[in-house]
Amino acid sequence: MASEQLLAIDTGTQSVRALIFDLQGNLIAKSRVVIEPYFSTAPGLAEQHPQVYWDAIGEACQKLWGITGVEKKAIVGVALTSQRSTMINLDKNGQPLRPAIHWLDQRRTPGLKPVGGLWGFLFSLAGMTETVAYLQAEADSNWLQTYEPETWKKTNKYLFLSGYLNYRMTGNYSDSVGSQVGYIPFDYKAMTWCGKNDWKWQAVPVDPSMLPELVPPTGKLGVVTAEAAAHTGIPEGLPVIAAAADKACEVIGAGCVDPSIACLSYGTTATINTTHTKYVEVIPLIPPYPSAVPNAYSLEIQIFRGYWMVSWFKREFGQNEERLATQRGVETEELFDDLVNSVPAGSQGLMLQPYWSPGLKVPGPEAKGAIVGFGDVHTRAHMYRSMLEGLAYALREGAERTTKRSHIPITEIRVAGGGSQSKAAMQLTADIFGLPTTNPHVYEASGLGAAMDIAVGLKLHPDFKVAVKEMTRTGATFEPIPENQKIYDELYNRVYLKMYDRLKPLYDDIRSITGYPPKN
Repeated sequence: MASEQLLAIDTGTQSVRALIFDLQGNLIAKSRVVIEPYFSTAPGLAEQHPQVYWDAIGEACQKLWGITGVEKKAIVGVALTSQRSTMINLDKNGQPLRPAIHWLDQRRTPGLKPVGGLWGFLFSLAGMTETVAYLQAEADSNWLQTYEPETWKKTNKYLFLSGYLNYRMTGNYSDSVGSQVGYIPFDYKAMTWCGKNDWKWQAVPVDPSMLPELVPPTGKLGVVTAEAAAHTGIPEGLPVIAAAADKACEVIGAGCVDPSIACLSYGTTATINTTHTKYVEVIPLIPPYPSAVPNAYSLEIQIFRGYWMVSWFKREFGQNEERLATQRGVETEELFDDLVNSVPAGSQGLMLQPYWSPGLKVPGPEAKGAIVGFGDVHTRAHMYRSMLEGLAYALREGAERTTKRSHIPITEIRVAGGGSQSKAAMQLTADIFGLPTTNPHVYEASGLGAAMDIAVGLKLHPDFKVAVKEMTRTGATFEPIPENQKIYDELYNRVYLKMYDRLKPLYDDIRSITGYPPKN
């Protein structure tokens, strides 16, 4: 019925949002609680107390109940979506043993014993030994076992933030298949925990009993407990439906369930995702992640700390725009769009490669960011536009890798995340990709995706084809400007695609001389 309401809770990096949607995808009500992303006790460390997230969920939900249009009796289900790869250790009583290790944490454990046996031999033949060593060094569980063995010994459950929040909501140690994104012994092809002979149990040793029960998206994780109901105000006994990680929910919330429609996320990590029913590794050994659609995969290329550099620029060089926006009573984004539009397409040859953080394979572990072509004509406006262009170039390269591996051309672009609010960023994305580019009808695409999981899980919509048709719509559409597209094609093919290979030997030398990034 039209009166039925869906409660989606989105626990992001900087805030927690409680969102009420109807079955037509309309956002009825929204409550937002800002949180401190993390605290740091040493350079490179990022942690947060798990209770911070749960308290924010309680506050966000309680704020909903006084909003016009929200009816508790009409709410039929709740689903949680959250940031990925934030890890929590719980003791036998379900209490956190230490702060959560945040997804932005940079601690590493080099020098671990390499994967041996047949797997080690095969990795050596395939030239993947350093890739696997990188994975081992990045895994939080290896760091905990090496540097906090007493904590690890007391750990009864080792959960993603999503698993912890679902436990607080239902009392069950269960989590969605769609939320398993990180360094854990998970079989991304079979979408379950790895078989006993899988190499990941060597690389990321975790006792299977520490891991939660897995439930596919749209499945039932449990019901809201009396304790959770008292904390949040959500009716006790309400079904809690498995959704997925925030990126996966964002993809379906943007309406991208057809593999020919790509979802770009201009967020803290910039990504390009497409939904497929066939398992495809766009980059060998780097698996696709679970989709928010059951039995489907989200093929993803990510630029770690992608829009982080845009936030950095605004913080370091955008005080004037912030001040003028306040004086004029307009959104700061409008003035930054003016900055972008003051510079021609291609930023007069200023080219940026957005590899601010090393990667597993693309970029490689030696990678660094680069800005080339700087001259005396360039201003901070050129710098800002080149950042947006560099991110779009990198994501276009990801789109071409995806098309090559999946054999399915991408014909349309949807953009979600903070950057989707910038008309200038949307236009240059359309120009660089040479494709029509749209944003979703609601900014809260992740929350909408979680609500769609509720709708399909409770059979309020029969399947995702219907849910997409009924609950998602496009907002503004930006068509490529031919003269800009021509400039970008030239710069992309003749300059950008060659930058990494030509700079890589220099990155290797820098790494050798300075020790950064460190070897595993």
